[in-house]
Amino acid sequence: MLRCLCALIGLAVSSGAPVINGSSVLNISSMPITYYGKKYEQVYVSFTNDHTTFCFDGYYDPPTRQDCLVAAPAAVTLFAYEFIQANPTSTVLQAIPSITSAFVGKVVISVKLDTFHRFEFLNCGTEAGLFLDGPVGLVDLLVNGITVDTLKVNSTEGAVFDISGCRHSGFVYKRGQVFADRDSCSFCNDSAVVVITRKCGDMERCQGNGICMLDTSCTVTGPNIIDVNNNVHIVKDRCAYSLLSTPSVPGFHVLANFRERRRKDVSFLDSVTLRLGGSGVDIHLEQGGRVRLDDTVLSLDSLAQTFHGVELSKDPTGVTATRSVSNHTISVFFDGNTAQIIFKGDGAAVVASLDGLCGNSGMSLSDALLEESASGCAVLHSGAADSTINCSMATECCNLLKEVPFTVCHNLIGPEPYIKTCIETLCRYPAVDALNCQFLEAYAGACSLNSSTYRTDALEGWRSQAGCSPPQAFCQDRICGGHEFCAEKTDGGEIGCFCRAIFASPYTSAGTLGDPTVCGPNSASVSLLGCLLEEEGIDYSSLRLKDQTCTGHMDKLTGKVTFRFDSSNSCGTEVTANNSQIIYKNTIATQNSSSDVIISREQVYIDFSCVYTQPEIKSEAFTVLDSSLIQHVMSGSWNYTLSMKAYTDAGRTRAVRLGTHVKLDQKIWVELKTDGLEGSLVAVVTDSCWATSEASPGANPRYDLITNGCGNPNDKTLKVEGNGLGTSNHFSFNMFRFSRTSGDVYLHCKVKLCPKLNQDCSPSCSGGVRGRRSSRPKYEDEATAFITMAWTN
Repeated sequence: MLRCLCALIGLAVSSGAPVINGSSVLNISSMPITYYGKKYEQVYVSFTNDHTTFCFDGYYDPPTRQDCLVAAPAAVTLFAYEFIQANPTSTVLQAIPSITSAFVGKVVISVKLDTFHRFEFLNCGTEAGLFLDGPVGLVDLLVNGITVDTLKVNSTEGAVFDISGCRHSGFVYKRGQVFADRDSCSFCNDSAVVVITRKCGDMERCQGNGICMLDTSCTVTGPNIIDVNNNVHIVKDRCAYSLLSTPSVPGFHVLANFRERRRKDVSFLDSVTLRLGGSGVDIHLEQGGRVRLDDTVLSLDSLAQTFHGVELSKDPTGVTATRSVSNHTISVFFDGNTAQIIFKGDGAAVVASLDGLCGNSGMSLSDALLEESASGCAVLHSGAADSTINCSMATECCNLLKEVPFTVCHNLIGPEPYIKTCIETLCRYPAVDALNCQFLEAYAGACSLNSSTYRTDALEGWRSQAGCSPPQAFCQDRICGGHEFCAEKTDGGEIGCFCRAIFASPYTSAGTLGDPTVCGPNSASVSLLGCLLEEEGIDYSSLRLKDQTCTGHMDKLTGKVTFRFDSSNSCGTEVTANNSQIIYKNTIATQNSSSDVIISREQVYIDFSCVYTQPEIKSEAFTVLDSSLIQHVMSGSWNYTLSMKAYTDAGRTRAVRLGTHVKLDQKIWVELKTDGLEGSLVAVVTDSCWATSEASPGANPRYDLITNGCGNPNDKTLKVEGNGLGTSNHFSFNMFRFSRTSGDVYLHCKVKLCPKLNQDCSPSCSGGVRGRRSSRPKYEDEATAFITMAWTN
């Protein structure tokens, strides 16, 4: 086979050309090739089941974004190569009139694809050509991992192509193409060499026609303001600040308003206000994509509409506002999380006139604070560190801005401020609501704004690499109240209106869902916070008083749901007398709540009454009093330790600890485990487990979970596993409370031992998968153990 292939190669190259088996690195320093403006002295030839590749900067590895030729897979992995000096009479360049430099020579690589083919790289100094004999089929030309051209050669005569160009700032440009970067106007000349026609000043950008214009941007994201000089201001309170104003665009002032979200000590950009001094009106760009002209909500779409000289438009990514005067323009884009402001002008002289935190790096936060800020907004709050935050992981995420493909932006705008603000925020605040992607998106947007020739393909793939979704306005068209913010729910990613931390703090610290009962003459009412209900996953419209026709009323201004009864509509209120005083009592519960069942897994059951002091309103979550119990048992020949422990996962790795909240209908796993028994001789059988509302195991009401070793067949959430098989077993059920009460739940279990000799100790249960070998397990009654665990809400 080798002899046959060598004979084929001999037809295409000289007899002295070396033949190589498999992938290899070719040293072509004696005949270097300039591939799209970059000179290379090596070629990496590799073969896979999918491709034959010729790369100049390492073996083919798509994630590293290389310069390569990608062809069809080879029939064999033998190839030959040689260098050929140019013949003075060569006419090879006649087919490429765009190449003006002299032909120096070529590197010829011969390989058998479907048939035998040659790839000839033509050295023309700063320019280069490529000859392919036919029919090669399709060949992709990649620069920085992006396909810049696809060659198709079907004829047997072959074809020649121009692979020349200019490289600048990570981009490829064709001959004669004018382009701009951060500080210069340039073009690619006829010899594929970058020529700088003009240097631009600080914060100026070339417009592509040799003219330098002021073109700079400011980014506000999270609590951070990154100004036009790439300096950072960090806002720690909840006030309003001046971002940008200039005499060049008179009567136009950009303001930023900050509010807290889940934590009291971390603020976020909440809205942007455009103040129009000439007309005396404010345009507010708010959460959910809402835009208000003073108090009037505007209806916007992608077609720009003009209000008082400001063009406004809205699309799925956010809202854009633009004000233009003469040769100056200020544009503001707001997606609900990040505001990006770009200023364009006719000279760098106006830079000194840019005022506000975006334009004046020397301005302090106190100087930019606006008088109309909300009362008390400057009060700083503290909060305990969030133990769920992994700062190392957050830092790793933020440092993606240092890597490909973001490197193409580094010469346009430095990534350091964005990395710094990203790390500082994510190490203090959980990475929810796509916050980890927000800073990456902000930098990509700033890169776009700071280049008039920005190539969208330059950052291709960064979102999939970082695990981020395509850009879209956060919580678009979901409008929340003044004390609320829009956020993602933890279960499923749906959005909802949550309570702001400072507003909700008095309620959450007291463990309540709303205000105390308001008592009036023959009436009572209770108001619950809609945002706290939503955080608990409770639909307020499903709540009822004892009379199922009595529902709560939602006040959209306050966000409170009020339940009320009075003498004209008692709503099922119970009236009792006690020492000459009348007590009115009612209950807020989930619709169709019944008193005919012993237990319930409903999330809401709130008693409220008048005249006496009312019970505290509580969310239905149970706190473990005893998360793990251990009992030492000695009886006769048995001497062992029994423990009962609860978990929140099927693998029984996340133990329920003291103070843990276990919500209604949440599945928990309870393990009964012994120590000191020989598993080959004896098995542990959980004979019975039952729940009571009082500490006494004999109290009523009583709810049986396990009886005679078998689970309650009426409880579809109950599952008993491993009972009688070894020295431990466990069961799981969904958490419940006793109906018509909001008190404690006590779980009692009775455990017996069963000698395993010649018998099956597992109980025989209806529908079970195992039966008993004997008529009944021979429990060792003398060694019976009893153990209790308790929850309270």
